[in-house]
Amino acid sequence: MKLTNRDLVTIDDLSNPEIKGLFSLADEMADATSEQYGVCKGKIMASLFFEPSTRTRLSFEAAMHRLGGRVISAVDIGSTSLAKDESIADMARVVGAYADIIVIRHPWEGAARVVADYAGIPTINAGDGGHEHPTQTLCDLYTIRKERGTLRGLKIALWGDLKHGRTVHSLIYALARFGATILFCPGRGLELPEHVLKRLDTEYKGELRRYDNREQEPDSKLFPIDAVYMTPTSPHQLAMLPDISLRVELKEGVDALYVTRLQRERQAPASDQKELGKRYPVVDRRLLKGQGFEKTLVMHPLPRVDELACEVDSDPRSMYFKQAAYGMPVRMALLSLLLGTKEVALPEGHRSFAKKVQYPVYKRDSAVKCSNAKCVSNQATETKYIKPEFRVVSNKPVTLRCTYCDHELRPGYVASAEWHQGKLENKKYHRADSHWARKIKPENLIVFASEEEAQAKQFRPGHYSR
Repeated sequence: MKLTNRDLVTIDDLSNPEIKGLFSLADEMADATSEQYGVCKGKIMASLFFEPSTRTRLSFEAAMHRLGGRVISAVDIGSTSLAKDESIADMARVVGAYADIIVIRHPWEGAARVVADYAGIPTINAGDGGHEHPTQTLCDLYTIRKERGTLRGLKIALWGDLKHGRTVHSLIYALARFGATILFCPGRGLELPEHVLKRLDTEYKGELRRYDNREQEPDSKLFPIDAVYMTPTSPHQLAMLPDISLRVELKEGVDALYVTRLQRERQAPASDQKELGKRYPVVDRRLLKGQGFEKTLVMHPLPRVDELACEVDSDPRSMYFKQAAYGMPVRMALLSLLLGTKEVALPEGHRSFAKKVQYPVYKRDSAVKCSNAKCVSNQATETKYIKPEFRVVSNKPVTLRCTYCDHELRPGYVASAEWHQGKLENKKYHRADSHWARKIKPENLIVFASEEEAQAKQFRPGHYSR
């Protein structure tokens, strides 16, 4: 298996067999760390961390040093030319001339995609806002596999801030691909973003069942669950169990509890943060005595604040410090594979995970912008060269997904370039949720943010514009 010159921006940039191959190399490197010196001799890694980081940054830099490579770094936007309104694209081009691989963390969602597009060298996303953190997911999967021997058929509970936690967003896609059942246990008001749930529901082969808290009996002793995603482990399993039962799911316990902190740096005003903090769920010894946790691995991407009690540290079920330690061989393996200094044989008997769903791309000039204010495509320094770009993921109603940050939006009005054929009298627009909109071919689709925009471009109201 060769991954030379590939990028890792989202977890879906690696297939299941490629992830397994990477893990086999990580095992090999973990067993003989001192023998890896020289694997990346002469290679330079640019470490660009524009958000605070301890584990991710240091584990990447230590991994590169253990491989015999060198590191150049920038850890503060204020000390770089980005503070002078330099674009990310220009920075990427310059750094790409200095280094052989880039590892970047940035507060803007989609920033890692821009760097990958312009740097000309392999780029690794070490976290882009609340979007994704694929290398943390690799560490998480590696930990579960080491401790449980498999991922398929396991029940994994995700706990805490599921709205802003980028580690969770990458992890759920990977767990679904590897055949796990996922239980969502968010803090109140911190549920998974709708676009993440929708993607999980439409692009994978399992079943998503949402729960109202009222469906859970107060005395059932079950921990609070917002939704369950079940991946079939046998043919027709989901057809036989159309109504996923919480009691059935928890009968044999939870295999891993993945705890996340309240992401205060991505929250609303301080007053709201205080309220969220008051009711944030806490994992402690008392909780772990409850139903379903007898053999549960307690995981956390760290850092922790108050959501995971220190008394759990001595519990043999706690895995979070071991998780952090596993980051070293995993990142050593990843760097050497992307730099082309190592390759491994793919595991036998495994087919590649199905390729990403190929949605049509929408790139027409339009006033329609990504709905996510933190998306890189909405930043003033980047709009000079970045045009909003979307994938058409549905026409019932017309729904666009941002190529950079994955947020979805539904434009108000649409038209077809095919129907009017340049004739002014045929230039008509319709509601995006009308049945007429479903007949428009993706390559002919024109979207408008408002009726005013449509009319400014000389389109007239059609029969289905109201």
